Amino acid sequence: MIAHNAQPAAPPAAPEELRALMAGFPTGVTVITAFDAAGRPWGMTCSSLCSVTLRPPTLLVCVRNGSPTLAAVLEGGRFSVNLLGGAGRPVAELFASGASDRFDHVKWQDAPGGGGPHLPHDAHAVADCRVLKTEAVGDHTVVYGQVEQTVVFAQAPQPLIYGLRSYAVWPAP
Repeated sequence: MIAHNAQPAAPPAAPEELRALMAGFPTGVTVITAFDAAGRPWGMTCSSLCSVTLRPPTLLVCVRNGSPTLAAVLEGGRFSVNLLGGAGRPVAELFASGASDRFDHVKWQDAPGGGGPHLPHDAHAVADCRVLKTEAVGDHTVVYGQVEQTVVFAQAPQPLIYGLRSYAVWPAP
């Protein structure tokens, strides 16, 4: 057991310090999608994705409070995680832009049993999830999703990654 010194808590790091730290942690790029109660598609670029457990198959995403995509996820209780492939940078930038007509500029489909729109031309795989629980943390909400199904579009994917404030493509196997 490790003993901790009883010292007063230090103030939290400044946002720019955390941003600089996390820039050195390359991660995959996804587009989180969902349908609102009226059936309209919503989506946003997200690099805050984490596998939680295999039993039951669960992942989590972190979504900014006030996001219309978060509202659609919470309304419908379901969402999809589109794992972008190497050619997906324009889509990542589009879904990060806040453009209200983003689904007019990409090919998407409403897959049977899907949690949200699938982006088969830009994603190498999709996970369709049901919301298990949410937790507010600062200005974001952590959404835990049980994976109900996966769809693989590319057997040998070259994922899009983001780090050091730039995009790159994972090399071919």
